[in-house]
Amino acid sequence: MMPLPVSLPFAYWVHDLSPFLVRFNEQFGIRYYGLAYLLGFVAAAWLLQRYARAGRSLLPAALIPDFMMGIILGVLLGGRLGYFLFYQFDAVRHDPLVLVRIWEGGMASHGGFIGVILALAWFARGRKLPFLHVADLIASTAAAGLFFGRIANFINGELWGKTTTVSWAVVFQHTGGGPFPRHPSQLYEAVLEGALLLTLAQWRFWRTAVVRLHPGRLAGEFLVAYAAVRAVGELFREPDAGLILGLSRGTFYSIFMVALGMWLIVRRPTPLPTAAPALDQR
Repeated sequence: MMPLPVSLPFAYWVHDLSPFLVRFNEQFGIRYYGLAYLLGFVAAAWLLQRYARAGRSLLPAALIPDFMMGIILGVLLGGRLGYFLFYQFDAVRHDPLVLVRIWEGGMASHGGFIGVILALAWFARGRKLPFLHVADLIASTAAAGLFFGRIANFINGELWGKTTTVSWAVVFQHTGGGPFPRHPSQLYEAVLEGALLLTLAQWRFWRTAVVRLHPGRLAGEFLVAYAAVRAVGELFREPDAGLILGLSRGTFYSIFMVALGMWLIVRRPTPLPTAAPALDQR
């Protein structure tokens, strides 16, 4: 870690936010992290309802609750298992019960993506819907959940950034960051992974016919764009596990997202049938 310079100003804010919106005891209560997931799922469901009403989706409004249930399970199970597989495998190997101690935290976005892909495949097959189409639908909404999740990371004082002397640095001393000013990398990621990607995905969804003419391309674009902005965010973030081939794990795992995303982008498409006149608007 970079030592504090002697002339360090006292203007740096020391993070002292509580992870609880409402606290019942030392470990249990309504956490901002849980609220972030709820807001992300609600935002996704709301957008899916808008798509259905506008005739730009083959997913009927009546099936959205079932669809969201599958997505929720995919995110939670995939994110939890992915965290220990990708970042803390030794911990679960020595103590398998750590998987169920959810109050201790531990979710991985890459694991959540894998869980969502599996949930999409299960749902699409069961409901006889085009897999790549429902993948496009959820990809266009996913950044909302990422935005709220990164805000919750900041409130929790976790996943903090590297040491720095920029004027907006934050000291995460109470959550393990030591008495060092650090980049609030969680907020950088909220802007990049959340606000920016959601804006781009919504623009592509509403202003072009990519969802009908090239199923899977919007999902591919999201995967590639996420990998790119995640790599940028990792430049400012303190690695939370050992490096792989000199890369942070977040960057390394994103390489596989780029490969899958590029395949979805360049593959020869089979246009979808028009669900309603609006679906074909450019």
